[in-house]
Amino acid sequence: MKPTAPLSKFLPYQLSITSNAVSGRIAQEYRQHFGLSVPEWRVMAVLGDSGALTQRDLTQRTLMDKVAVNRACKVLEERGLAVRTPNEEDGRSHHLDLTEAGHAMHDQIMPLARDMEQRVFAGFSPEELAQFRSLLDRVRAQVKDLDSDAIDSGNFGVS
Repeated sequence: MKPTAPLSKFLPYQLSITSNAVSGRIAQEYRQHFGLSVPEWRVMAVLGDSGALTQRDLTQRTLMDKVAVNRACKVLEERGLAVRTPNEEDGRSHHLDLTEAGHAMHDQIMPLARDMEQRVFAGFSPEELAQFRSLLDRVRAQVKDLDSDAIDSGNFGVS
């Protein structure tokens, strides 16, 4: 089957490389100033916003692979930035939460993250940013609603 459009015009590819470019640039800041990888920062950001969560919850909220979440959690624990506590509702799992040091680092990083966001989107109007956020929300919702059985059957996109 011959492709109908070059890869550079394929929107999922464009989303992926754009995300990688932005994440890579931000990762330089986190690594340089705080010694954090992107997965470690994502886990910290979610915990900073949400409070204690299980690794399963973190995997769902970050959309990262469970192995990457597990590694990030272990590193954060080893550095004293996060702590595990037993999950009262499910004895097989634990909650992970930021320690005092983790909250302090999170509070230092957030202004840098907001500054980076402003720099990345400096050429966008408030209306464009609102539309961009809305479009991203719609794409995420659409992806979530895709019928995985149709994809697995090999009939994806075929009526």
